[in-house]
Amino acid sequence: MASRSYIACVLCQRAVQLKMTYRVSTTVDFLKGALHRKHPGVTNLNTLRLPEELQVAALSIMRLQERTQSLTNFLWSRKRAIEDVTLKQKAISLEKELWEKEMAKRGDFHNTEVYSKYMDNLNLFVWLMVLCFRYDEDLGVVYMAARLAGAYAAVRRALNEIKKRDSCFTPHSLLDFGSGLGTVVWASHSCWGDSLKEMVCVDSSGPMNTLAERLLKGDDERGEPHIKHVYFRQFLPVSPKVQFDVVVAAFTLSELPNVKDREDAVFTLWRKTSSYLVLVENGTKEGHQMLMEARDTLLNKQEKTVIDPRPASVFAPCPHELMCPKLAHAPIVPCNFQQMYHPLPLPGHNEQLMEKFSYLILTRADQAKVETQRDVEWARLIAPVQPRSRHVHCRMCCPDGQLQHLVVTARKHGRDVYRCARNSNWGDQVPVIQKAEEDILSDSER
Repeated sequence: MASRSYIACVLCQRAVQLKMTYRVSTTVDFLKGALHRKHPGVTNLNTLRLPEELQVAALSIMRLQERTQSLTNFLWSRKRAIEDVTLKQKAISLEKELWEKEMAKRGDFHNTEVYSKYMDNLNLFVWLMVLCFRYDEDLGVVYMAARLAGAYAAVRRALNEIKKRDSCFTPHSLLDFGSGLGTVVWASHSCWGDSLKEMVCVDSSGPMNTLAERLLKGDDERGEPHIKHVYFRQFLPVSPKVQFDVVVAAFTLSELPNVKDREDAVFTLWRKTSSYLVLVENGTKEGHQMLMEARDTLLNKQEKTVIDPRPASVFAPCPHELMCPKLAHAPIVPCNFQQMYHPLPLPGHNEQLMEKFSYLILTRADQAKVETQRDVEWARLIAPVQPRSRHVHCRMCCPDGQLQHLVVTARKHGRDVYRCARNSNWGDQVPVIQKAEEDILSDSER
C-alpha cells in the first residue's frame, strides 16, 4: 500500500510539473494584441487585382489576345541554360551515336556525304539549345497579356513579407534588375507608396523598357506617369558604392546562361543592397534550385570586391540558414508558394488564377533586429494547412532545418497556438513553442 501511495504521489507531482510547463510555454505573448486570424506570422494576401491604372494601361496597349498561353507554358517549363562544357559533351555524344547507327546500317564508315548530313543536323540542334530569348515590341505585348498579373501577384506577395514583419522599414530607393514590364515598381508602390523617391529599372531590352514606360502613363501616352521617380536603364549603375534600400530580381536569374553568370549577378546585386535583396522565380524545381544556388553563394562564398562588410542573413522564407531540407530528400520537391489573383479581363480569362512561385529574401545582418521575439521561434508552413475536428495538420520547415508534420491541438499546444495554426495557410509562419522541461521529464521516464 505504501509503495502504491508513493507511486501515485510521484505521478501527481509529474502531472503538475507538466501542467506548469504548458502554462508557462503557452502564455508567451507572441500575439501582441493581434487577432488570431491576423497573428504576426500571417503574410499571405487575399486574391490580388492589378492596380486600376496598370490594368487600364495594359488593355489600351494590347491588340494581341492569342499566343499568350503558349508563351506562359514555355516560360514555366523552361530549364536552366545548359553549360558550355555540358553542351559540348552532349554534342559529341550525339554525333558519335548518330554516326555509328547510320554506319551500322550502311556498313560504310567512310561515307562523307552521310557524315556531312548528320553534322548539319547536329549544328542545328546546338544552335537551338543556345538560342537566346529576345523580346521585341510584339512579343512584349504578348508577354504582358500572359504574365503581367501573375508576375505582379508573386512579387507583391514576396514584398509583403518585408512589409508585415518589418513594419518600421520605409525604403526610399529601389533597384529592379531585369525589370521587364515594371511589375516590381507597381508592387513596391502598393506596399510603400510615395516613400520611394528613386526607382531604377534595369532591362537590356529597349522595347520592354518602352512598354513599361507606357504602362506608367496609363491610356494617355503623353500624360504624366502614375508613379513618379521611376528611371529606366539598360545597364546597372556603374559606381560600386551606389546602394539601394531594396533590390529585386524577379524571374531574372532564369534568363542568365550559366551558373557563373548567375553567381556574378547575385554578388553584384548584393553589393547594391543596403537592406533587402528579393529574388523571385517560377515555383518549379529549376526555379527553387536557382534560388538555393544564390542563397549558398551569399551565405558561404566570399566575393572578390567587398564594398559593404555586413554579411548576408536569410529573412524569408527559410527559418534557418542550413541546407534546404527539400533538396536533401529524393525525389526533390520544390519549395514553392501560391498567390491567387485576377487576370487581365480578356476573353476566356475571367476566373481567378493561381500563381505558383518560389522566392528568397536576404538582408544585411543589422536588419535582423526586426526579429525581436527571442522566446518564440517561427516555422514556415510549406503545404496547405489541413484543419480537422479539434486538431490541425501542419507541415512545416522548422528553425532546426528539419521538415516536420505537426498535429496541433489546443490541449497540447495551447489555445493561442492552436487558433493561430487554424487561421494560417501555406506560406505563413506559425509559432514553435519549446517545451524543454517536458522533454527532460520524458527522457528521465525512458
